[in-house]
Amino acid sequence: MKHIFFVEDDLSLINGLSFAITNQGYEIDVARTSLEAEAIWTNGKYDLVILDVSLPDGSGYDLCKKIRKTSKVPIIFLTAADEETDIIMGLDIGADDYITKPFKLAVFMSRINALLRRSNNFNKADTELNSNAIKVKLLKGEAYKNEEPLNLTAGEYKLLCLFMESPDIVLSSEQILSKLWDCDENYIDNNTLTVYIRRLRTKIEDNPSEPKKIVTVRRMGYKWNTLD
Repeated sequence: MKHIFFVEDDLSLINGLSFAITNQGYEIDVARTSLEAEAIWTNGKYDLVILDVSLPDGSGYDLCKKIRKTSKVPIIFLTAADEETDIIMGLDIGADDYITKPFKLAVFMSRINALLRRSNNFNKADTELNSNAIKVKLLKGEAYKNEEPLNLTAGEYKLLCLFMESPDIVLSSEQILSKLWDCDENYIDNNTLTVYIRRLRTKIEDNPSEPKKIVTVRRMGYKWNTLD
C-alpha cells in the first residue's frame, strides 16, 4: 500500500483530501506545521509528499529543500500561491508538480496516481543506461556523471531517463509531457518542462549555457544528442 505524507494547516482541506486519498486505497499521514512535519518525516518512509507553501511556523519551500537533501520521493505542492515566480521556485527546488487552489478533485487525484505510477515503473526497471559520460542505474534509481553521483530530483531523473532511452530522436514537448505525466497534458503548463530541462542541464552539461547533451531543435522539441 502506498504511503502519502500531507503537510497542510487547513483542517477542512485536510479532512476532505484525506477522505479522498484513503478512498483510493492509500495510507496518509498529516502534519499541520513545519515542526510537526520534520518530526514525522524523520520517522516515516513515504511514496509521495504533498506540501502547502504557507504554514503557521514556516514555508513548504524550506521543507521541500530539506527532503530533497536525502530523498527523491515525488513531491507535489498544493497551494494558493499561484504567481509564476512561486511555481518556478517550487519546481526549481525539487518539486515534481505544482497544483494551485482552487482545484478539481478528480484532476488532483489523477496527478497523484500518475506520479505514483511513474515512480513505481522506474523503480521496477532493471537495466543501465550509458551515454555522454552519464550513467543511470535504473534498478537503484541512481545517476552519475563521470562516475560522480548526480543529485537529481525524481522529475529530473525521469526526464533524463526518457532522453537517454531515445537517443538522437527529437521529442516534442507534448510527447515528453505525455510520457512523464499520465493525465491530460492540458493540465500541465509547458513552462514546467522548460524549468525541468534548464535545471537538468545545469547538472549534466559541462557548459549549461551551451548544452551539448540535451539540445533544442528549433520549432520541434528536444533531443538527446549522442556524443560518444
